[in-house]
Amino acid sequence: MTGIKDFNFPAFNQMSARLRAVGYDVANPADNGAETGKPWGHYMRLDIAQMLTCDGVAFLDGWTNSKGARLESHIATELGMPREMAETWLRKAQ
Repeated sequence: MTGIKDFNFPAFNQMSARLRAVGYDVANPADNGAETGKPWGHYMRLDIAQMLTCDGVAFLDGWTNSKGARLESHIATELGMPREMAETWLRKAQ
């Protein structure tokens, strides 16, 4: 999200809506109500806490370019959480 226009919130929100439309309960890091202007680590702590309430993790295209998404992937892998591209989660719901 860092370094991307509008923190990539439009892409996060669009995909969250698509996932919700097929029945997933989505925890969207772009929609966690966090105030702006805090350091990266502040947001990652919120994000990781939110992520740990989930059954799996969905990634957007380009996620490997994101330090935060790579950290999420590592945590999910180590915890045995399913991790897939968001489009894959959508296909699985059909």
